[in-house]
Amino acid sequence: MKSFGAMFLLALMWGLSIPITKLGLGSIPPMTLTALRFMVAVPLMMFLARRELRVPAKAVLPIIGLGVMGITLGNVAQSFGVQGTSASVATILSATIPLFIVILAAIRFRQSVTPLQWSGLLAAFLGIALVAVGSGPGVDDMSRTTISGVALMLISSAGIAAYYIWSAELAEKYGLLPVAAWNMLVGLLTVLPLAGWEMSRQPVGITAQALAAIVYLGVVVTVIGLILWLYLLKAVPARIAASVQYLQPVFGIGASAFLFGDRLGLLFAAGVALVLGGLALAAWGKRAGAHT
Repeated sequence: MKSFGAMFLLALMWGLSIPITKLGLGSIPPMTLTALRFMVAVPLMMFLARRELRVPAKAVLPIIGLGVMGITLGNVAQSFGVQGTSASVATILSATIPLFIVILAAIRFRQSVTPLQWSGLLAAFLGIALVAVGSGPGVDDMSRTTISGVALMLISSAGIAAYYIWSAELAEKYGLLPVAAWNMLVGLLTVLPLAGWEMSRQPVGITAQALAAIVYLGVVVTVIGLILWLYLLKAVPARIAASVQYLQPVFGIGASAFLFGDRLGLLFAAGVALVLGGLALAAWGKRAGAHT
């Protein structure tokens, strides 16, 4: 029961991350929001990993690359993508991360992709198209979806998927907490100059709503979410822990409809069904392939 409670809580926390990012973007531009998020998360991660921070010299360059891939590319692209899409669309697009993991893992580890997995991948990407079309024009800038926004969300999902695969390899060698702490610091140091440039050109408003979003993303999503995820990986099989991906869009879409009045039509619903169904087929195919 503790494990299922942790899975439910993690799905809720991560599912709300996109709508809350959208709230933060109401007064803070994307690169600045990303920098502020990790300015909160990095000290906490450094404290948690304080007894394990020493890593060998050969780990430095891979960890730097990981930070640039996961935070500078993945999270910054996500912030821009969320800015250019409705929160509901962004939530569904972020749920495609496991699909990119299947594709990239097949390339990285030369794993075969089964016909069932290909069917799931094709269904999911068809669902993405329907989600983008079915989201409607939006009632205002906060709920409008653009082609560039969809593209950036997909780039973000691919970047974060690559980050997960690469970080798993490094964590196995050097430990998850030190790898996570150092790559977050690298990502923050990389984003800070970009955020400084952005702040010189765009207004930044640290409202109570924006501050709450920064704290939520930094503490709840990034740090507590990682701790819960590690607990789940130890408590239940990885395939069961990964099922939180199915619940995240439910919470995210519900919160988006409530906060922003996102219009969810039949095309959108069909797209969601295809994305989640494709995710299920890809994941099931991966498990089935593991037994052969």
